[in-house]
Amino acid sequence: MTERVVAAIDQGTTSTRCLLFNRSGRMIAVAQREHRQHYPRPGLVEHDAAEIWRNVTRVVPAALRNAGLTPDNIVGLGIANQRETTVIWNRHTGTPLARAITWQDTRTDGIVARLVEHGHASLIKDICGLPPATYFSGPRLRWLLDHVPGARDGAEKGDVLFGTMESWLIWWLTGGPDGGRHVSDVTNASRTMLMDVRTLEWSQKLLDVLAVPRQMLPEIRPNAEVYGTCTAVLPGVPVAGALGDQQAALVGQVCFSPGEIKCTYGTGAFLLMNTGPRLAESTHGLIPTIGYLLGDKPVYALEGAIAMTGSLVQWFRDSLGMIGTAAQIETLASSVPDNGGCYIVPAFSGLYSPRWHPDARGVMVGLTSFINRGHLARAVLEATGWQTREVIDAMNADSGVPVTRLKVDGGMTANHLLMQFVADVLDVPVERPLVSEAVSLGAAYAAGLAVGHWSDLEVLRSNWHRAAAWEPAMDEGLRRREHENWGRAVNRSYGWVQTPGPE
Repeated sequence: MTERVVAAIDQGTTSTRCLLFNRSGRMIAVAQREHRQHYPRPGLVEHDAAEIWRNVTRVVPAALRNAGLTPDNIVGLGIANQRETTVIWNRHTGTPLARAITWQDTRTDGIVARLVEHGHASLIKDICGLPPATYFSGPRLRWLLDHVPGARDGAEKGDVLFGTMESWLIWWLTGGPDGGRHVSDVTNASRTMLMDVRTLEWSQKLLDVLAVPRQMLPEIRPNAEVYGTCTAVLPGVPVAGALGDQQAALVGQVCFSPGEIKCTYGTGAFLLMNTGPRLAESTHGLIPTIGYLLGDKPVYALEGAIAMTGSLVQWFRDSLGMIGTAAQIETLASSVPDNGGCYIVPAFSGLYSPRWHPDARGVMVGLTSFINRGHLARAVLEATGWQTREVIDAMNADSGVPVTRLKVDGGMTANHLLMQFVADVLDVPVERPLVSEAVSLGAAYAAGLAVGHWSDLEVLRSNWHRAAAWEPAMDEGLRRREHENWGRAVNRSYGWVQTPGPE
């Protein structure tokens, strides 16, 4: 076949996938492999970076086989990845020095608390735009340097490299120990607490605060650029795009105008609003961040991060055994007309945007003998809706321009009950595109732009088509009462962690 397509590697929190997209932005093949989640202690979440790389070497050929294509059909490869997950490895062997610490991990709460106690919070936020938090990569890197034998000494000698997952994969794809490119795209670099969000360069002041040797850091590059050529998996194919998964979804949802907003529902849920060339300040608990760099100047965004959405359904399935598959939660939740007065606040790793309470932990309130599995299932889904509402309220307050519609993508958008509830509590229409894999599509778009497969952003915008929409239908009085109840439930989650956890 002579069809020319773009490949995207979507390296997510629970699995790694390869997807192939044609010129109209339609997915023509996909292959996927899950990787193991390691939980050494409460609050600690780790991945085996070597396992993830092995999965990449399997899913890419599988996707090609599924499509009946060869590497000759691939014009470029883009990567989207779980952000903030931190890995360090030996430059000469490619061996990780420890398991990767994921974005859900809270072991760095002591490091973050000391940064605040020592008066560094304002400096950090002024330079990188981020509040000191366990969410970001920099404190994880500091923890690894302090606790992994040989890590700091190797880093200072230039033998140990740091990267988020796109850096790790690009390095291996382009040669690994034999000349692999050590780069990070600007969106992932912006999530480290180490990059100056205005100059788009590593900040020596922040490196000093976190005691990170500069020589272990990757080179920061734009999102659409040929970083190198694959020597493995897709020999000869240019690696030409990379974005953090949430910024990739912003591109995949073609939110190219200021004020446009999307929410990706996956392991967590992440709302990003395009703020154009302006780095917007937030006084309501949102994160100013890089949206993307596809040309000469960056486009900024405001982000609201919700830690537990799809992972709450996974917990309901695997840890509680209430359902056999994730899809069954919609049927179970639909067996009851409401939540029966039960609310679940999934603060398993603290609360992220807009509340930022690392001391919070998950609670279930309103239990009576009336509550059954259906009510619990409904409370699980409603938790995602109410958390979305809190972030939208913060965005409305920060921007001064009320959100009038929400573009959604990700696996949870297949749940019609949930999407209707989101529309109801937001009181705005919710729209899902024909291609719901916006994260992977955004990575493909970046790579395709870099190699000239797509000419400009307007071509990408013309590829977007609405596949489903949900209109709000909830009574205003009910919406107000339920919102108040949700707020009371969240308040009861505060203060469960009294002291910094183990380092």
